[in-house]
Amino acid sequence: MRRRWLAGIFAVSAIFALLVAVFSSDSVHRLWGTMAACGYALAFVASLATRYTRSVDVALGLSFCGGLLAPLTWMAAKGIEQPEVWVVARSGATLLHHGTPYAPAAALAGTQNPNAYDPYLPVMALFGLPRAIFHSGLLTDPRVWFGVVFLAVFWLALRRGGARDPGRWAILVAASPVIAFELAVGGTDVPMVAFLCLGFGYLYSVGGRITRTDTVLAGLALGVAAAMKATAWPAVVVAIVLLAVRDGRRAAGEFTLTALAVVAVCVGPFLTDPKTLVDNTIKFPLGLAHVTSAAASPLIGHIIASTWHSAGHTIVVGLLVAAAVGVALSLVFRPPRSVPRAVLLLAGAMTLMFVLAPSTRFGYFIYPATLAIWLLAVRSGRTATDDPATQDPDEHLASPRTNRPTTPVTRPTA
Repeated sequence: MRRRWLAGIFAVSAIFALLVAVFSSDSVHRLWGTMAACGYALAFVASLATRYTRSVDVALGLSFCGGLLAPLTWMAAKGIEQPEVWVVARSGATLLHHGTPYAPAAALAGTQNPNAYDPYLPVMALFGLPRAIFHSGLLTDPRVWFGVVFLAVFWLALRRGGARDPGRWAILVAASPVIAFELAVGGTDVPMVAFLCLGFGYLYSVGGRITRTDTVLAGLALGVAAAMKATAWPAVVVAIVLLAVRDGRRAAGEFTLTALAVVAVCVGPFLTDPKTLVDNTIKFPLGLAHVTSAAASPLIGHIIASTWHSAGHTIVVGLLVAAAVGVALSLVFRPPRSVPRAVLLLAGAMTLMFVLAPSTRFGYFIYPATLAIWLLAVRSGRTATDDPATQDPDEHLASPRTNRPTTPVTRPTA
């Protein structure tokens, strides 16, 4: 990436963090904005220091420390967190002591506290186990483990997809407001989106069909994401259609069986009480429970649901169904035949879903944003590679250094 592009990213990040610090009504958000704005500003200055060869690395380090590491460390040490962090920690404790991450339906029926619900699927409760086992502390905060998993899995997704310098890309993305803001204050969506990128990374073939191992690994990655949160289920459907069209029914079947097996292993043990699972993970996120979710960003779905109450909820659910039907028709009549098109289709579908959801947050747009950034990094890396299978058909006629024809020049003889 050119230096001026990096400087522009840090400048925009600093402006965003400053706006959060000044205008946000949430004290946790304002704290992140204040600390992150300083880090991004220092990264911007460092990125312009052209006389030092390592200034880019210094700028990346400053943005990572100021935008993510410092705010996250301070908040985790002081116990400053949004409610979803506490929900995940509690689910880990109830999983450890009671064998289930969910409060029973009978207990939920008599509560008016939205944080009594656990809208996540069972794998998310694993991030709450460190606090349940070792009690409160910096290293037992679920956000720390959200971040560790994201960095490791997203780096692997970049590397598998073909991005150049995946380590720096992973640090840049983790330090950006797209991830750092969400992770420092809450972060439940951060590890899941990394597994989405990893799944499509294994489906991204290089000059030919993917192997059976790649298909199985993609199923494992997307299966884990689907066992964290229902938001990942559309990604599984898109991947199945992509494989069926591009690689055949056998590959699609192998992927589907792998993903379903992962979900069955992770979710199956809790189907003994289906009402509790439905109340927590389906009815509550859709706004169909007797308690309203605290997620209330002023997007179309929330505005309709809050304006017309019960009728508004019906309208919003109908709009979500209509959107799902539209996406399904697109998959049938114009199925994606490549990973870039599949990822863009998924990002668009998720954006539509978040806009129409009755209980929604601006933070949910981390999904389409991170998918788009991952695709950008992978596509730019594949464009720059020397692999003929990923280059323009006529690119082999030019020298990679000079971009001039390599045909030898005939010189006249004496």
